[in-house]
Amino acid sequence: MQPFNCIIIGGGLGGLTLSIQLAKQGFGVALFEKETYPFHKVCGEYIAMESWNFLKSCGLNLDELELPKINQLKVSAPNGNFLTHQLSPGGFGISRYKIDYLLLNEAKKCGVHVFENCKVNDVIKQDSLFTVFTNNGNFSSNLVIGSYGKRSNLDIKFKRKFIQNKAKGLTNYIGVKYHLKANIPANNIELHNFKDGYCGISKIEDDKYCLCYLTTAQNLKNNNGDIKEMEKNVLQKNPFLNDYLNNFESLYTEPLVISQVNFSNKTQNENDVIMLGDAAGLITPLCGNGMSMAMNAAKILSELIPQFLTNKITLDKLIYLYTYKWKSTFGTRLWAGRKIQSLFGNEFTTNLLISSLKPFPFLINNLVSLTHGNSF
Repeated sequence: MQPFNCIIIGGGLGGLTLSIQLAKQGFGVALFEKETYPFHKVCGEYIAMESWNFLKSCGLNLDELELPKINQLKVSAPNGNFLTHQLSPGGFGISRYKIDYLLLNEAKKCGVHVFENCKVNDVIKQDSLFTVFTNNGNFSSNLVIGSYGKRSNLDIKFKRKFIQNKAKGLTNYIGVKYHLKANIPANNIELHNFKDGYCGISKIEDDKYCLCYLTTAQNLKNNNGDIKEMEKNVLQKNPFLNDYLNNFESLYTEPLVISQVNFSNKTQNENDVIMLGDAAGLITPLCGNGMSMAMNAAKILSELIPQFLTNKITLDKLIYLYTYKWKSTFGTRLWAGRKIQSLFGNEFTTNLLISSLKPFPFLINNLVSLTHGNSF
C-alpha cells in the first residue's frame, strides 16, 4: 500500500474533524479507532458556541438537528447554597454517541480511510516515513497525529513524562457518566459540588440529559469500590444531587466509568508524533471546554499540515509552529482550569466561594472568559 499522507490515531472530535479538513484539501488520510461506531464516552457533552461555525464547515447541519442551546449556568456548593449566571455566548448539547457518528459519516464522504476496531500498538519513524503497527496490520505515512484521548498504551510506549511523573493532586481521578430523563430547564448547565468532586448536568438531543461527575479514586475506595454507595454517602450530601440521583430516571443499566484521569502538563509532540485533543493537554471538566479545544487545535493543524505535505516547511518547523500556536491559544485556559479546580472540591472552601461570588457577577464573568475562546 502506498503511504498515506497522514495517519490519525483516535477517532474523537479532534481526530475526525482534522481528517475531514485534510481530506477536503485532497490529502490521503487514514483514521484508526479502537472502538466501533457509534459508542458512548465519558464526557460532559456540552460544547461551547465557539466551535459552532467550525463544525458546520465540517459538514454538520447543526441547525437542522435542533439541539438545545445552553445559556444559563447554575453552580451549587455541597451545602446547597447556589448561584446562577448568564452564559454568553454559551453552548449547545449533543451526545458524543451522536456527534462522533455524524462526523464519521462526513469523514467517509470526504474519502477518509476509517479503520474501526483497530488498536494501534506502536509507531516507529525511520528516515522520513512513519510505520504504524496495529492489530489489523501495519501502515506507513508521512505524518502521524496522536488523537487518542486522555490515556493510551502509546503514552506508556512513548514514555511520556505525565505517565512517569505522578504529580500530587493532578492524578488518580475517576469519571462517571449517565444519560437521564430529567426535569431541569433545557437552557441550563448545572455544576454541583460535593466532597472532592463536582457533577455537571445539561440537556442533549432527544429530551435526554447528560449527568457526568469527576471525583477522586480515594472517594471510591473509601466506599468499597461501589459507585452507588459512593453516590449515596458522598454526592447525595449535596441536596441537588440527592434529588437528581434519587428521582431522575437513568437510561443506562450501569453508568460509564473511566479511571486514572490525569491533569498534569503534557507535551504536544512525542517522537515526532503530533498530539491533538486530550492527548496534547487536558482541561479540567469543571470548565466544560475540552471538546472545543480539541476542534480548535484540529483547525490549527489543518492549516499547518498542508504546508509540510507540500514541502513548504519541514517537520521540525511544523512541530514548532503547532506547539507555539497551541500554547498561545490554550495555555491560559489550562492554567485557569487548574486554578479554578483547586478552589472547588474542599467542602469548606467551596461553600465559602459560592457565597462570596454571588454578589459579584463580574468576577464570575472573568472566570468564565478565562476558560472560553472566540469563534474559530
